[in-house]
Amino acid sequence: MALTDTFVKQVKHSGKPAGDRYADGGNMYLLVTASGKYWRMDYAHGGKRKTLALGVYPAVSLAKSRKRREAARELLADGIDPVIAKRERMAETAAANQNTFKAVALEWHAMKSKSCTVGTTSKRLAHMETHIFPAIGRRPVADVKPPEVLAMIKKIAANGTAYTAGRMREICGQVFRYAIQTGRATYDPAAAMRGVIEKPGVKHRPALTTRREFGEFVRDLRDTTRADPLTKLCARFGLLTWTRPKELRQAKWDQFDLEAREWRIPAIAMKTGKHLQAHTVALSDQALAILPKLRELSGHTDRLFPSGGSAGGVISENTINNLFRRMGYIDKQSHHGLRASARSLLSERGWSTEALERQLDHKEANQAVAAYARSQHLEERRRFMADWGALVAALESGDNVIPTRAAPGI
Repeated sequence: MALTDTFVKQVKHSGKPAGDRYADGGNMYLLVTASGKYWRMDYAHGGKRKTLALGVYPAVSLAKSRKRREAARELLADGIDPVIAKRERMAETAAANQNTFKAVALEWHAMKSKSCTVGTTSKRLAHMETHIFPAIGRRPVADVKPPEVLAMIKKIAANGTAYTAGRMREICGQVFRYAIQTGRATYDPAAAMRGVIEKPGVKHRPALTTRREFGEFVRDLRDTTRADPLTKLCARFGLLTWTRPKELRQAKWDQFDLEAREWRIPAIAMKTGKHLQAHTVALSDQALAILPKLRELSGHTDRLFPSGGSAGGVISENTINNLFRRMGYIDKQSHHGLRASARSLLSERGWSTEALERQLDHKEANQAVAAYARSQHLEERRRFMADWGALVAALESGDNVIPTRAAPGI
């Protein structure tokens, strides 16, 4: 006699250790034990008696268990063992869960994090969790289609962040290529999305590039009372050395050779993801004069610009920009923009483009030239950094007579 929903709902365990069986037909039955109610089906395959688990009541209803029974009977009719078929489905599901876009992306992210800063790593993961994972994170990486990637980046762009949309497409592309390399995908659907979002114009960091404006700025920096001594010295040292903010903030005393008048920044401390190599900064008289003052403030640590809030830390990446804002230069001069200011003003004084670019540690576009450019121009860079120090000093003092640039042979 077939079971009914009412019976299945109301039947209780009788207390038998092995449980109670209630047949429904087709070798399917309800097994009632002290721990719950289970759907089972007995069958024979290959001369052996076997039992197939069809589910647990009430998660699997009577109607659903009957559908599973019929599906198992069809497999048996085709000579397929339903237990083995079930194991294969479970294995496929487990593999699919391991190969979701999110799982592959996190694996790729962990690999990339070994060569990136903590800040870059955290920012990239936050972007993926905010923009990518909600859209395609649960999808098997091999099944993601171009329209899904398109819908995701269009949604990001619609919120007014075209740059972020383009960046997320690039990250997706790197994850898909990693999936291809590791045998979990066969093509990159993000590649078809190149150009679908209009790239925003490059927004350069604010920088003063005329002698008059920059002279006013350095005098304001000299006279400002809106910063503590360490911050003012940091800003002035950055102005005289025009390194990147990260390299300046993380400067260590053991990187300086005062006899050689050089600041030698190791490759690991330079900008990552580009042309990682060590960098030498020739120090002018004006830059060297700052170091004794810094020794008095931070000589007890290994850093030139330590943080007052954490042991072993350095000043915040926003410290100098915040100072410039307080000085009234919020849209005129940025910390990173000091590099553009120096580059522009020295270019006007006739120094070679190649040497200036090398001092900025910009990547050489020509790879053949780049192979020979690492140690070139150092002597010229010494001369124009001395010229830059003298020019800054003259602008700072308000002299009407600007020193001429040093002759090439000096």
